[in-house]
This record gives sequence, C-alpha cells and structure tokens, in this order.
Amino acid sequence: MQAPDNAAGPARGESMAFDSYERFRFSREGRVLTATIAAPGPVNGVDALLHDELARVFTDLQHDPESDIIILTGHGRAFCAGGDFDWFAEQIADPRKFRDIGWDAKRIVTSLLDIEKPVICRLNGAAAGLGATIALLCDIIIADENAVIGDPHVKVGLVAGDGGAVIWPQLIGYARAKEYLLTGDLLKAPEAARIGLINHAVPTDQLDAKVAEIVGKLQANPRWAVRWTKTITNQPLKAAVAQMMDASIAYEMMSNLTADRAEAVAAMRERRPAKLSGE
Repeated sequence: MQAPDNAAGPARGESMAFDSYERFRFSREGRVLTATIAAPGPVNGVDALLHDELARVFTDLQHDPESDIIILTGHGRAFCAGGDFDWFAEQIADPRKFRDIGWDAKRIVTSLLDIEKPVICRLNGAAAGLGATIALLCDIIIADENAVIGDPHVKVGLVAGDGGAVIWPQLIGYARAKEYLLTGDLLKAPEAARIGLINHAVPTDQLDAKVAEIVGKLQANPRWAVRWTKTITNQPLKAAVAQMMDASIAYEMMSNLTADRAEAVAAMRERRPAKLSGE
C-alpha cells in the first residue's frame, strides 16, 4: 500500500497521513482501513511515542475520506500489553512525565468514543492495561481464543485511571468489574466472551474470517445509519467518561508517586516478588 504524501495529519477531504506515524502500520482493502499497533518489542508496549499517537490516530481515522470501517489490531503475538516498563521507570523518576500525558490520556478515550466509523477490534493476542481499555472501547471485539485480556494496573502500583474503571463496569457490571480491576487478574478470551466483556472468541485460523463476516454485515447496511447508530449508542459511555476521567487520571497520577508503585515496577523489572510497604 502506498502511503499518501502529506505528513502533517489529514485535513477534511484528504487521505490519512500514514507516514506521520511510527508506531502504527496501515493498510486498506476497499473502504476498510486496518490500523495495526506495531511498537518495538514483542508485546506492543505503550511508550511515550505510542501514547502520543494513540491520542491522535482516531481523530485522523475519522477524517480519512476513503474508509468507512476501521479494524484495529496488533502486530506480532500481542495486541497491546499496556505500559512499557522503561517508560514506567522514567515516570517514577520524573513525575512530571506522568503529569504531562494527562490530557492525551483523556483524548485516547474520548476520541475512540467520538469516531463515528465502526471500529472492530481484531484481538490477535494479549491486551492488558491501556491495551485492554482500547480494545474494550471498540465497537465489536473479536478475539483469538488464545488471547488474554485484563487490567493489571494495580499490580504495578497504579489506579486503573486511563479508562478501565469506566468501561469494565459498563460491559460486565460492577461486581465482576471490581473483582478483575482490584485483583488485576487476566481472563482468557473464551471466558471474556462468555461474560460479555468481548463479542467473540474464535480459533486462530478463523479470526480473519470472523472479522470479514462482521465487516460484510456492516457494509451491507447504509453507511450513515450505521455510523449514527453507533454515535447515539455511545452517548451514555461519553457521559460516564466526562463524569469520571478527570478524577480517575488524577488518582492514577497520585498513585505514581507512592513508594509501592516504585517497588512494584522494580520488582517486575527484576523478576522478583515485590516487598510492599503500604506506602
């Protein structure tokens, strides 16, 4: 696929500027655009650059005139396994780096809910933390049955403030959501589908066929009826985001300052049990 020449982000009526992104790969098939998270490392961990690109990619996808449906997936064996631990260490050493991403953290969530085009998550592998939030904010989530999904913010000493505390209760109710958010446990895709967290879990060799099936059903319907049905269905989610996100990001920012946050990250990086102090 040949990327457009413009590199400054699309104006309305212009094709998307694929070459302005370093952490995504893009491809088209007709009016279906696939956006693939492709960060360095084996699990597509979120670093500062990917976080920045996530905050603008959905707005750019909305303005791309050559697509009606977006497929969001990950490169390699994972979808997106949450924050990169080197980036975590930088944020602990210099909390200003955490403070400075607050606006973008909100924009990732709001822009994914604002995009009118249906977004299908092709969950090819593990989705954790922010990666899980992004997957769950998509409109239809189709997973490889071997994938796992969860929000282990608490395991690295953080509040689940970048959207997890908003979307999980909406999908599976407060009792189940609090169990998974407070323990940080991961679910296998078939169980996630069974409890309604995602739509489908299918064998690996059937993943693309199932995505194509859903795409075909969407394409068979009038474009604007589909887009605007999504828009009105998302209104309660957008209201919940408006009510919660400022406070949730503020609490997450405070948790980055705790001693147990630093110890949890150090223990993960050193592959040892954490010695938590309660501070």
